[in-house]
Amino acid sequence: MSDNFDVVVIGSGPAGYVAAIRAGQLGMNVACIEKWRSPNGASVNGGTCLNVGCIPSKALLHTAKVITEAQDISKNGIVFSSPKIDMDKLRKWKNQTVSRLTKGLSLLAEKRNVQLLTGVGRFTGKNTLSVETSSGEKTVSFDYAIIAAGSSPKKVPGFSFEDPRIMDSTDALEITEIPDKLLIIGGGIIGLEMAS
Repeated sequence: MSDNFDVVVIGSGPAGYVAAIRAGQLGMNVACIEKWRSPNGASVNGGTCLNVGCIPSKALLHTAKVITEAQDISKNGIVFSSPKIDMDKLRKWKNQTVSRLTKGLSLLAEKRNVQLLTGVGRFTGKNTLSVETSSGEKTVSFDYAIIAAGSSPKKVPGFSFEDPRIMDSTDALEITEIPDKLLIIGGGIIGLEMAS
């Protein structure tokens, strides 16, 4: 694998993978650095959005919409029994959706000769990056860098994620029981979809 790239993209979310693939289409030698790994340790594309953000929350939002539509149609004479939700099957379906999309992105990047480096990158010079990978530190050089590092949960002062009642959006995607009440702090895309 080359250690010298025309373009290095930090982050493979919606901005990062589009930039990396486009640079590859233009014939550039491209590396895309992504910190996310699948539960089995494999490299994945998609960043926060695809792995633990908008896409899994949209899958669950779709499920909520189906339930709501079934309830709403009752006023027109079509009555379904109350739904029974199997959280394990629902979570498995959500995870399969994410897995299918990350594999698709990886194939697309591969076709455009984008090399995926899994790890956390940090600048060590004007044209160098150090990438902390599972097999050790790797140094790469580049002509251009695109930073598309995505988002991370905001910590609320005075509250600890050690408390099992407090979770971030990633934790919320893995809940095993639907709570009777839930307070969501933050009205961004993921927060609004979780609330829905």
